[in-house]
This record gives sequence, structure tokens and C-alpha cells, in this order.
Amino acid sequence: MTPDTTAAPDAGAIASFLSDGFIRIDRAFPKALAEEARAILWRDTGCDPHDRATWARPVVRLGHYAQPPFREAANGPALHAAFDALVGPGRWLPPMALGTFPVRFPSPENPGDDGWHVDVSFGEENPDFMEWRANVHSRGRALLMLFLFSDVGPEDAPTRIRAGSHIDIARQLAPAGEAGLTLRELAADGFAASAHRPEVLATGEAGTVYLCHPFLVHAAQPHRGTEPRFMAQPPLLPREPIRLERKDGAYSPVEQAIRMAIGA
Repeated sequence: MTPDTTAAPDAGAIASFLSDGFIRIDRAFPKALAEEARAILWRDTGCDPHDRATWARPVVRLGHYAQPPFREAANGPALHAAFDALVGPGRWLPPMALGTFPVRFPSPENPGDDGWHVDVSFGEENPDFMEWRANVHSRGRALLMLFLFSDVGPEDAPTRIRAGSHIDIARQLAPAGEAGLTLRELAADGFAASAHRPEVLATGEAGTVYLCHPFLVHAAQPHRGTEPRFMAQPPLLPREPIRLERKDGAYSPVEQAIRMAIGA
């Protein structure tokens, strides 16, 4: 039977999101779109897909991508249904671009960017990115998203995820209130509070998308496979602020997870 790629996440998926901090959506966008997007990305890497001698660096960072294949990949019915389910209907902005791509090539070199972190979401006017900030209301970010534009197996530098680590970060951010904490402050102990969490690898076929709580701790890793990994890691932007106090009690799963973590 052909899977329904328009259905919203079911109750089991929502429960998994609350406890683990992410869900995986298979076939979130067609492989044909992934192929179109990779052709654009390959061109911009300056590398030849048929000549491994040109794959000289472990990571090539590419700029902002808003061409049709990228916009279409981010706005299919399965993803829109999931955004509604996790963030709330009308509370998110349709993605108009997929941001930057860290294209990872097979290499014995360490990429130099594989430390544990969370994606901070405001204060970006500061030239020192370690001073960018996050707060308990996840100002400026409704979800962290991982878009796989190539097949990614365990050896292909899949993003490492600490399942359940969004709970630890919510508890760390709560005492800091609206001002929140800088990435430097959050990383001061190497994210030790989540070190006990199980590690999950963001693997899957091209067209797979991981929708993650914005506080999820994650990390890159070296590429030990054979083919380059193409993945985008954009935010889902909020249309309205995440709220931890709602008179109607209509909390989204993103909000519920924070409230549960901090005992609200």
C-alpha cells in the first residue's frame, strides 16, 4: 500500500516528539526534487561529481538557496501538516528558502565543526556568533529542521542527535527569562547536562526530513562513507511567539515540551 504522504503526525509521533525532541518524516519531498537541488549544489561546490580528486575539503559551505526545487521541497503537504501539528495552525511561516548547505565530503580530515550545540535564534547582529542567543520561549525559531537531499547512511556524516536533550536545554534556559543565554554560556560545560542522552543518527533516503524541537542538542561528524552528503538545516520561523502561558490552554507540542521540562 502506498503511504499517505499528506497525513499529519499521529498521536504516537507527537508523544515521541515530546519525549525525544524530534520526529522523522520519510518521503517528505520527492527524490526528483532532491536530484534537481543537488545539480544546483554540485555546480556551486566547484567540485566535479565524477572526479574524486576535486573533493579536496571535508566540508564546503554553500550560501542561501531559494530556487524552486528548494522551496518546493520545504512546502509539501506532509510538511505543512506536520508544521500545523507540532507548532500550531497559523503559528508558522512557510519556508521561502533552505538557508545554507554544509556539503560534507568523504575525508580522513576532521571537519573542525563537529561539536555538540544548539541552534541559537536571536542576537545575530553581534559579529561574534558565540554571543548569539536563545531563550526559553525560543524567540525567532519554531523548529530545527534537517532536510536530506542525498541518501544518508551511518557512514555518511549523519547529524548526531541527543534524544531528549531539548528537556535539558529548556531547564537551562528557564532561569534566564526573556534575555536567555548566549551560545557561549550554553556551551560552557560542553553540554554536559545532556551527555547521558542516547545518541540517534539522522539517516534516511533523499527526501527524508527530521523535524526537531528548537532546543535539541546535535552535532556534525566526519564523513567516512563514499558519496558526499547534501543536507540543509534551516529553522522553521514562527508567525507568532511561542507562548508558555495561554488562556485557552491550546499549547502546541513545542510549547508542551518546554512546559513539561520546566514543570509549568
